[in-house]
Amino acid sequence: QVQLVESGGRLVQAGGSLRLSCATSRTFSSTVMGWFRQAPGKEREFVAAIRWSEGYTYYAESVKGRFTISRDNAKNTVYLQMNSVKPEDTAVYLCAAASFFRGTYNRAYDYDYWGQGTQVTVSS
Repeated sequence: QVQLVESGGRLVQAGGSLRLSCATSRTFSSTVMGWFRQAPGKEREFVAAIRWSEGYTYYAESVKGRFTISRDNAKNTVYLQMNSVKPEDTAVYLCAAASFFRGTYNRAYDYDYWGQGTQVTVSS
């Protein structure tokens, strides 16, 4: 019955900002949550991850310095703040959660639960 629901995706101009949210049905304490993205014809790509309890964050090189992942423990919600967006950021963004920490966080198979995704489109 674990559910992850993303929201916040929209059309945004290049250079703009937006924030994605991932509401979870429970706190994934002692594990990791991540954001991935998938563009048409492309493989699912790691974007960012956060260790729930500790708050440690990890980023793909392509988004480092532009995106920030964070969480609100009280709301069981993970966020992805996207700044200085580029057309190449256009994709369906998916939230993911691991049932247990495998020691890695940047591969799709590190995670067990997935949201349906939210579309982000960056216009040039």
